[in-house]
Amino acid sequence: MTISKSKPRPSLLSRLPDASHYCIAYSGGLDSHVLLHALTAGAGDHGARITAVHVDHGLQQQSGDWAVHCRDVCTELGVPFEVLHIDARSRPGESPEAAARRARYQALADWLPKDAVLLTAQHLDDQAETLLLQLFRGAGPRGLAAMPVEAPLGAGRLVRPLLERSRSEILEYASRHRLRWVEDPSNSDTRYDRNLLRRQLLPSIRQRWRGVDKVLARAAALQADQAELATALAGIDLAGCSVVRQPAQLDGKALRRLVRSRQRNLLRHWIDANHLPLPAQVIIDRIIDTVLSARPDASPIVHWPGAEVRRYRQRLYIMSPRPAVDPRQRFTWNLHQPLPLAGGLLSAAPTTGGGVRVPQNTPLQVGFRQGGEVLQPTGRAGHHALKKLFQEWQVPEWERARVPLLFSDSALIAVAGFCVCEGFQAMAGEQGFELHWQPASAGDR
Repeated sequence: MTISKSKPRPSLLSRLPDASHYCIAYSGGLDSHVLLHALTAGAGDHGARITAVHVDHGLQQQSGDWAVHCRDVCTELGVPFEVLHIDARSRPGESPEAAARRARYQALADWLPKDAVLLTAQHLDDQAETLLLQLFRGAGPRGLAAMPVEAPLGAGRLVRPLLERSRSEILEYASRHRLRWVEDPSNSDTRYDRNLLRRQLLPSIRQRWRGVDKVLARAAALQADQAELATALAGIDLAGCSVVRQPAQLDGKALRRLVRSRQRNLLRHWIDANHLPLPAQVIIDRIIDTVLSARPDASPIVHWPGAEVRRYRQRLYIMSPRPAVDPRQRFTWNLHQPLPLAGGLLSAAPTTGGGVRVPQNTPLQVGFRQGGEVLQPTGRAGHHALKKLFQEWQVPEWERARVPLLFSDSALIAVAGFCVCEGFQAMAGEQGFELHWQPASAGDR
């Protein structure tokens, strides 16, 4: 979706995306009230349907009153109104601000109708604050790009049409139109980073450097360009280091040929592409130094909240932390329904003349490796230790305990996804079952 520049508007909303349905994230505060009022005032220009949505974080005693205020305003303006109730409590180690933002955008993404445009009211001052906060946190170009004007969101798009407008312009509009809005008392609490920056640091900076908000916004735009170039370069490097049909794996040998800056750039891109949380720079360097550069027979691992990177032979693997598997567990299975397990999903498909032959009137059990298993795969001479077969099949060490084993009574009859044991295969004309083992993917939790 592109921002239309062909029809200038006399209001604050001089640039709007072309859309048939605008949804406004309406908190009831100054900025979103101005956005809602300006959009409804120009409704004849765009002819689009307008809906207001209010997110109740449940963190303030007054939140119910705010929702009522928002509903009253929307009733006066003739705008349909909805409320989303969310749990905005922070996770361990997560800031309250980040938790509220994460929960809010997730709720809005889930709610947003298909092909609709969600309009939010961030402005020029917000952009300056965001860039400085990211700078203080040591962010790279992606973080320093701050907030984009447009971005995908759920089934539609997120657009910030006021991003080039200052807070003073917005306040002047509200005063001119005699708007009433609510004030969140937490906005004056300087224990929160953004409030401290807004109320104490930026006023002094603005006195010394006039027009600094526009300068910072321009710097953010330049960083956005750099982030885009870094992403393009990472895509080129990923093509040279990827493993066919295995997005959660990287070719370590190819990765080692890149200079360190490109290794870092590619690792960040790879982690993000697998929908896992991005770690700090020190973690990226640890992956390079302790996983990529470990001796060939080592089993290195680097982990951070929500993700981990391992290496097996010449490949790097990324995944979310896996729940522990109890090797003593046994599950009765009829093969007709998929069986969810700690490491993935086990299923079976009926076939003729192949797969595992299921002995009649014999309950089947699914278990896991305990050590010392010996079997004879169909078509191979002699018995082989399961440990050696896993090495031959190039199954990473941490996955071996999760591969389901199928038992009839106490006899091992198949290793799901790998082999059927001799004597238990379906012969020509016999009904059998093809076993399918789908390990959990990188971002599964």
